[in-house]
Amino acid sequence: MTSMLTRPPGAGTASQARARLAALLDHPHVLEDADGVVVARGRVGDTEVIAFATDATVQGGALGEASCRAIADATDRAVREGAPVIGVWHSGGARLREGVSGLDAVARVFAAQVRASGRVPQISVVLGPAAGGAAYGPALTDVVVMAPDGRVLVTGPDIVRKVTGQDVNAERLGGPDTHSRSGVVHVQAASEADALHRARVLVDLLGRPGTVDRRRTDGPDPGALVPSEHRLAYDVRPVVTVVLDPGTFVELQDGWARNLVTGLGRLGGRTVGVVANNPIRMAGCLDATSGDKAGRFVQWCNAHGVPLVFLVDVPGYLPGVGQEDAGVVRRGAKLLHAYAACVVPRLTVVMRKSFGGAFIAMGSKGLGADRVFAWPGAQVDVMGAVAAIEVLHRRELAAETDPQRRADLVLRLSAAHEATTGGLGRALSSGAVDEVVPPHLTRRRLVEALAELPDRRGDHRNPPL
Repeated sequence: MTSMLTRPPGAGTASQARARLAALLDHPHVLEDADGVVVARGRVGDTEVIAFATDATVQGGALGEASCRAIADATDRAVREGAPVIGVWHSGGARLREGVSGLDAVARVFAAQVRASGRVPQISVVLGPAAGGAAYGPALTDVVVMAPDGRVLVTGPDIVRKVTGQDVNAERLGGPDTHSRSGVVHVQAASEADALHRARVLVDLLGRPGTVDRRRTDGPDPGALVPSEHRLAYDVRPVVTVVLDPGTFVELQDGWARNLVTGLGRLGGRTVGVVANNPIRMAGCLDATSGDKAGRFVQWCNAHGVPLVFLVDVPGYLPGVGQEDAGVVRRGAKLLHAYAACVVPRLTVVMRKSFGGAFIAMGSKGLGADRVFAWPGAQVDVMGAVAAIEVLHRRELAAETDPQRRADLVLRLSAAHEATTGGLGRALSSGAVDEVVPPHLTRRRLVEALAELPDRRGDHRNPPL
């Protein structure tokens, strides 16, 4: 990367923004320097991008009419050229002295971001406080990367203190830890330099999606990372990393809805999105929050032509009054809607179990999956056999008072239930599962399946009926 930006005649002196863009881009060239916002063209590896940066040394990075126009024009330019757009944010929001005209200008930035949504990747890098309009700017983009000094705030702690009486500082109100948990931040960086580097990695994955190389199928056995006992917990993230190409997985929103893992990586050289249950958190159950997380991620991948891989190990939806109060049905339906509306290639692997409504939501064939694989011994059903017979044979079980005989009865009834419903065998015969695949061949079959399927990127705006 170059250390200096080329400067057009009459350019301003927003040195902080220039320095940050120089650290972000290869061979950057300034397109506009407008009252505290610098817009530049450059490259990230082989991908040409448009980037802008607010400058906190110019009126605290506050957004005026000219600077908002520069950001909106940069975003529109990126759409016309089909280039990713990166925003580097450090801004106090709309300028107070410009009044409602400044607010209108900020609204025009938002409108440009919405026009770009699903058409080109939009990545925000928050390096300092981003308040008011400068908070919603990043939130409207695809991915938000935050450095340790980053803050995303609707309003500052002084106003919060006056209005609500809460004594809170800016870090607690809108810092990386807070917004990693809230889901606002997708990637929490270790430093400003790390934040800019992570933005480059994301641009490479999204801007250079690649093609599938059938020869890239070797890898460790993911089955060695998964306990055979279905009730034992484990962290699914190491499984994801060995299924994907080595060193390519980037987890998104890792502090939010931690029972479900989402992220980007490469599979046989092709960029894919991954959704995986994480049994180390809430046994991997789906809940209201994970519905929001997965639904938005699936919709976003489809908009950008990114194939989806689901790694499934789910006992069902988390039950309880709290979940119903949280709108688990409404929020869970977001994932159902997003997945069924997809046109990108969709692959699913059922590792240990998949029950009930969660079986449907987690990449089922009936919802549109192109290929559904299952590991040997995987359990698929309306619910687990023991839970099912507790419902179907509750009177018979209640009548048996001897603990040992009751346990034996549970085993016999469970075996009979599994034989009746068919489990994995019936799933295969009905077409709900395409193929049983040994764990060590998982990566190979996923690469082969992805290579066999039409790419369909760019078809998302006109899905087939």
